[in-house]
Amino acid sequence: MPNIIKNGVVSDDAWKLITVSAGDSPETVKLPVGPLLVPASVWRARRAELINREYEHGWRLGVWLTAEEGPESIATDVDDLTVIAVEFSRFADGRGYSTARLLRTRYGYKGELRAIGDVLRDQLFYLQRVGFDAFALRADKSAEDARVSLADFSAAYQSAADLSLSLQRRAATTRLAA
Repeated sequence: MPNIIKNGVVSDDAWKLITVSAGDSPETVKLPVGPLLVPASVWRARRAELINREYEHGWRLGVWLTAEEGPESIATDVDDLTVIAVEFSRFADGRGYSTARLLRTRYGYKGELRAIGDVLRDQLFYLQRVGFDAFALRADKSAEDARVSLADFSAAYQSAADLSLSLQRRAATTRLAA
């Protein structure tokens, strides 16, 4: 079972990431038992079936978005999802940062927000700033080694999804008064 970093702690990942391979379609891809992270295309095609699975069996449900998909594609459904994962197809693709920020601030998503794909240690602090609270690192990287990077910087100078501007102003005022 692979590891993830969730809320700053390395833990086993029980979620099964479903992909639609050649020869399958969102309507026909096999859905195993247990908690699933399904592509948004599968969610759109089989929404009622997936919700029924969750209620009937208690299997938690999550959706993952590709780098090309924006949060508006699932905006009306965020309350139905335990996890929303955002794929980083390559290290240099920053679209997932915007997706996370929008999910947290515009759409009010309160559940687990997970970064998946080409996720590396150097990104974790910044991913956390835009609202991610879980990270599935690239398979060749150690979650335990990367976890420490969440505390790489002790101060933030901009508002972000992980800290409101009023809290930052209060902290800055306290530092200046000292």
